[in-house]
Amino acid sequence: MKAAVYYKYGSPDVISIVEVEKPTPKDGEVLIQIKAASVNAYDWHSLRADPFLTRFTAGLIKPKNNILGADIAGVIVAAGNGASKFRVGGEVYGNLEGCGKGGLAAGGFAEYVCVKETNLASKSSALSFEEAAALPMASVTALQAVRDYAKLKPGQNVLINGASGGAGMFAVQIAKAFGAEVTGVCSTGSVEKVREIGADNVIDYKKENVVNGRQYDVVIDVAATLSVKDYRRALKPDSICVVIGFSTLKHMLSYSLAGKRDGKRVILCMANNKNGDELLEINRLVESGQLRVVIDSRYTLEETADALRRIETGHPRGKVIIEIT
Repeated sequence: MKAAVYYKYGSPDVISIVEVEKPTPKDGEVLIQIKAASVNAYDWHSLRADPFLTRFTAGLIKPKNNILGADIAGVIVAAGNGASKFRVGGEVYGNLEGCGKGGLAAGGFAEYVCVKETNLASKSSALSFEEAAALPMASVTALQAVRDYAKLKPGQNVLINGASGGAGMFAVQIAKAFGAEVTGVCSTGSVEKVREIGADNVIDYKKENVVNGRQYDVVIDVAATLSVKDYRRALKPDSICVVIGFSTLKHMLSYSLAGKRDGKRVILCMANNKNGDELLEINRLVESGQLRVVIDSRYTLEETADALRRIETGHPRGKVIIEIT
């Protein structure tokens, strides 16, 4: 099969398209012919081993997994022993967390991949393969941040920083589905798109200060560009900030150690993407019209390096997709 591989850490320039052996499903696994994969920040962080601490899981000197790609959608073509949840020929999608060496998410930028059945859900007929591939990591992370960490309630007001990216756009829509008043933060070029997906208010961070005196019941920071001090200024008493990502190791440490002060909590969202059943809730939101996928750009498998560059430096408005036929 063809795959986009890398044998050393570095820029997207280290990616090459080669022929590799097609995998064989183990017990409890299925073999999927991949139709589409999406690119996440997770993938370029893995590519660059950034932050450095990731090497202790991904491989100290060189990567243990040579094929990136956490999110996929495709068709089951074979099943290992004990795999009975899905039928051969079934259309599925999911996240590959725990499927790679070191328990990492890996293997999606290829024509085939073996996946644990527990990581998968049946693809809704309302979704194309490209749309389904866009969902797993970003939408489940957003769902867990809104529902499980923030415990968002109808009528609350929420600030979502990084509202125009993959997880941010899902967070806006899920928060609206939960009955919240949503203020999204994005750059000038994304203002109309963030309004279009349902934000009640939009802050253009290039034109005004994000922390402008208004306070919120919940802050969800996907971009991880605000400081702990900013969070406390933006939060009402007895409220919470959920940080989905972090831009530097220093940021991660500051968020992790922030804790609770004056009733205002700052916590990191450690999403569980191994549970394919979470995607059933995503299917429900899609089929009810409360959640839709916004695709920024599409690439072929041969253009995987360009797709990674788009995620790392291009500030995409929505999800970046790799189409694999």
